[in-house]
Amino acid sequence: MSSNVVLAITGASGAAYGVRLLQVLLAAGRRVHLVISPSAATVIQHELGQKIDLENFSVDQLLPQIDEEDSRLQGTAESWNDEMAISSVLDDAVTPRGRVVFHNHGNFMAGIASGSFRTDGMVICPCSMGTLAAVAHGLSTNLIQRAADVHLKERRKLILVPRETPLGSIQLENMKRLADAGAVILPAMPGFYHEPKSIHDLIDFVVGRICDQLGVKHDLFRRWGSNN
Repeated sequence: MSSNVVLAITGASGAAYGVRLLQVLLAAGRRVHLVISPSAATVIQHELGQKIDLENFSVDQLLPQIDEEDSRLQGTAESWNDEMAISSVLDDAVTPRGRVVFHNHGNFMAGIASGSFRTDGMVICPCSMGTLAAVAHGLSTNLIQRAADVHLKERRKLILVPRETPLGSIQLENMKRLADAGAVILPAMPGFYHEPKSIHDLIDFVVGRICDQLGVKHDLFRRWGSNN
């Protein structure tokens, strides 16, 4: 059985990071519990041209090149599919199967709202400054914030991927507060030592570093000191 990973996509710029991470986690055989904020849906449409219906969600809205026979995943905790064939939003390479469980961002009855529901970690990618501030101060006003709070209190891996520049003192203080509480702050800052040739390479660098934190094996970039 595949392990549970929570992926939340919020309304910061950089929607491609979250979509690519979803694709890679599915390719790695993970069961992904997906939450998308209303602001994220707006950003996804603006940046990627994909319209997301949060009340009638299906994964082919986010990864539109999924095999049509296997694409329908409705927005309930019982909805997933073992045999999805997914194509990148950035290229035509097909990646293999995984599982998706979609949760509405306002559904506090979802399993991920409770510490008794076991996961291998949570990623907020990209993470808006509003979400970061709410998590830093324990507000838990929606499922994304509550699930993040759960991961902190249960001492599980919580990875936040902010995409903002420049950063003010309040935002930096919030990041330090979360780091002190045990979260991993992993800004969407791609490296260049792997000699990227495309935007896809830059996105894959950040996604690969997130996967490193989750313990998900990948071959998304050439590592420092490697000849491969």
